[in-house]
Amino acid sequence: MERKVVLYIAMSLDGYIAREDGRIDWLPQAENKDFGFGEFYNTIDTVIIGRTTYEQIINELSPKVWAYEGKKCYVATTSNYENDQNVEFISNEIFEKVKKMKLEKGKDIWLVGGGKLIDQFIKQNLVDKYVITIIPTILGDGIPLFNKDNPQIGLSLVETNRIGDIVTLTYTNG
Repeated sequence: MERKVVLYIAMSLDGYIAREDGRIDWLPQAENKDFGFGEFYNTIDTVIIGRTTYEQIINELSPKVWAYEGKKCYVATTSNYENDQNVEFISNEIFEKVKKMKLEKGKDIWLVGGGKLIDQFIKQNLVDKYVITIIPTILGDGIPLFNKDNPQIGLSLVETNRIGDIVTLTYTNG
């Protein structure tokens, strides 16, 4: 069975995944609720992150503890970085690497973000499953989940989940 690339992400009601400066302070911080994240996290063994998101994680969101301990992590970047115990940096051929990973044994692959990387994966039609949690907040501006000039991709709704005012929609590609 082929591994799936899963975009698991939250967005504002008006379609933004972060403020223009990358901040995600508008996301709810609910104690004792993970909104299904724990269950999802157990279905993946690989994480793909863009460089800007990676730097936000190590510098702001989780500077003392690596956020994806125990997962194989790749950072897509055009900059030169040295691999370390937590991540492997990929500067080119990310799509070919992902296509090969999908054929290997293992759990699913989480496409974390950010916006530029997600846009490239959508344009390459490499996202197999979209799990989008809609936060009932209108930001008015920010980093959009979907950029312009995407190809038309037909999706099938496979699940909806509601926790309070928050709704998660799960679609498969094809």
